[in-house]
Amino acid sequence: MWHFKYSEDYYPLVADLDADDAVQSMRALPQHAPGVSCYHHSVLVSYLSYRICRRFGLDARAAARGGLLHDLYLYNWLDKSTHPNCNHAFEHPLIALKHAKARFPITEKEADIIATHMFPLPLTRPYGCLESFVVSTADKLCAVAELLRLVPHLTGPEETATPCLSTPSVVK
Repeated sequence: MWHFKYSEDYYPLVADLDADDAVQSMRALPQHAPGVSCYHHSVLVSYLSYRICRRFGLDARAAARGGLLHDLYLYNWLDKSTHPNCNHAFEHPLIALKHAKARFPITEKEADIIATHMFPLPLTRPYGCLESFVVSTADKLCAVAELLRLVPHLTGPEETATPCLSTPSVVK
């Protein structure tokens, strides 16, 4: 994975999620820009949300976990045949929440983070906590960074030999 400054504090919060096959399967799903998978996007959102929440005394654990699971919809959103009768922009948060609840014990705050991360799409699903606002904002910032090809500048080079977050490199 990338060189995250606070990997030693962050990783234990999401290690059980990262070890799950469904979370790892997100590596094969495209995200906002070529070369960035749904998994990598979710890790970036998770870590950024963790850092912001930690800095402001919010629930950094819920932000890290909800951030990692926010896009656990498990289909190629660019291929409409993989999700017929589904308006991805509006419905994928609830699909991700359903998958997350089926695989993990999800707290109420984590559920809110996952379900509301696309606000204001839809307007009927507003944030229920500040952590949801943080993750949603981080999601949008990371998407823009991906589209502008800024991810390598923000994260440092990816270590291709590292199969997952379970062996983080720490930059002091």
